[in-house]
Amino acid sequence: MARRRRRGGCLPALATAALAVVLVAVAVGAVVALLRNARPVAPVAEGCVAHLDGTDWGLSPDQAQNAALASAVATRRGLPARAVTIGIATALQESRLVNIDYGDRDSVGLYQQRPSQGWGTVEEIMDPVYSTTKFFEGLEKVDGYQDMAVTEAAQAVQRSGFPDAYAQHEVRARAWASALTGHSPAALRCTLRPVEQPGGTDPVLARVARDLGDLPAAVTAGAEGTPSAIDLTGSALPIDDPARAGWSLAHWAVAVARDVGVETVTVGDTTWSRAEPTWQPSGAAPLPAGQVRLTVPG
Repeated sequence: MARRRRRGGCLPALATAALAVVLVAVAVGAVVALLRNARPVAPVAEGCVAHLDGTDWGLSPDQAQNAALASAVATRRGLPARAVTIGIATALQESRLVNIDYGDRDSVGLYQQRPSQGWGTVEEIMDPVYSTTKFFEGLEKVDGYQDMAVTEAAQAVQRSGFPDAYAQHEVRARAWASALTGHSPAALRCTLRPVEQPGGTDPVLARVARDLGDLPAAVTAGAEGTPSAIDLTGSALPIDDPARAGWSLAHWAVAVARDVGVETVTVGDTTWSRAEPTWQPSGAAPLPAGQVRLTVPG
């Protein structure tokens, strides 16, 4: 006699299969989550921009600090923003605004000055403060340079074999000059990685002295693990408008922030920071006109 077929025998098999599918899905999800969490975070792409007439004009942090030096040297000499535009455009053409130790024949430095042409020794020209100062000394001797086209004024100093090449950098240079001389408030910003090795206030004060001279500075040391503050008096600069002087100094500080370990820059009631690299309300009482506060990690 044939055995009666057992009813419902396939149900345990189906349940087992369904459970296996669920377990596989859970396992795959766990692996995906693990891989996602293990994936290294992409590093911050560092860079700086100056905004003018609806356009951001970018420079690397190294280029930005050299543009800031050009503005600082020109400002200390009492030169107008037009001179800064000419200086930055010239260095962009000659060296891409980088202090290089090579060039055509014996040319070196930011402005590709030649020892054989009386610009100084190689060691002197490779000092960016020296080479920038020498450029502006030459520009001041050009009668009527403020009314010249940028390329004509630059050529009058440089005597380049490519006299028209400077013109291509004029708009970028003008954007940076306008920000660095304080004519365009909140126009310059840098996106930077967090400070890796805090160096305290000394590197900042040394850069202030190098670029801006004997500028009044007050240091407030932070408790252990908290930032220290440096208050700079921008109104001591030879700029007749304290508010513009403050923005000139604040933009300079942002442009040099990477190399000297600055974490935040505040002017008026506005702050730039590495954590939020756009100008944002500080949330505190406004600083006096012309005063700029920098902080460095403790």
